[in-house]
Amino acid sequence: MTIHSIPVSARIVLDTEIPARAPWSAVIRKGQTLRIVDSHGQQAVDTLFYRADDLQERYSGQDTLRAQGSAYVSTGTRIMSNEGRVMLRVVADSCGLHDTSAGACSCESNTVRFGHGTKYLHACRENFLIEAAKHGLSKRDIVPNLNFFMNVPIDPIGNFTVVDGVSKPGDYIDMVAEMDVLCLISNCPQINNPCNGFFPTPVRVVIFEAQEV
Repeated sequence: MTIHSIPVSARIVLDTEIPARAPWSAVIRKGQTLRIVDSHGQQAVDTLFYRADDLQERYSGQDTLRAQGSAYVSTGTRIMSNEGRVMLRVVADSCGLHDTSAGACSCESNTVRFGHGTKYLHACRENFLIEAAKHGLSKRDIVPNLNFFMNVPIDPIGNFTVVDGVSKPGDYIDMVAEMDVLCLISNCPQINNPCNGFFPTPVRVVIFEAQEV
């Protein structure tokens, strides 16, 4: 797959594929750009951010929505921490629709929503716990998350539901880090609602930075 719009002068720090249903994490340094690519389209990418040198400072959906006065994340969004600081800024977005209200699937929520037959299916919360443990984090550190490429319409009285995604193969979102951040991703394994088109697929993550001259 071609990496669109990355400046010729940029240095690629990391370029990797996250398999379908899998967790992933890495530190993005201040000034670096994190690109998440929906390689096949209609794949939700559940994401959390933590300040790399103080993991008690972490992503806040409430502060992020309040700062933009918008229910969704897209170009220009300031991704805010629970301390009111900007963690990353969205500088490019070919999809234009990213949720931060619907949260992450879990074994418990799957059971409630889809029946006892789904109780033991792998879920995003379990992915987050697996990856968080590598960084000394635990269940109490998993906060409400971002859902890149997930389509969650909100009606006039505030009800929302997950519906078919609108992202196309190769759609991406770019975020420039305003501090060193630890990024945790669960490449969502959900097969019971249309957030992944009922068929989870791999996504691509690229970290790049401007070259010094």
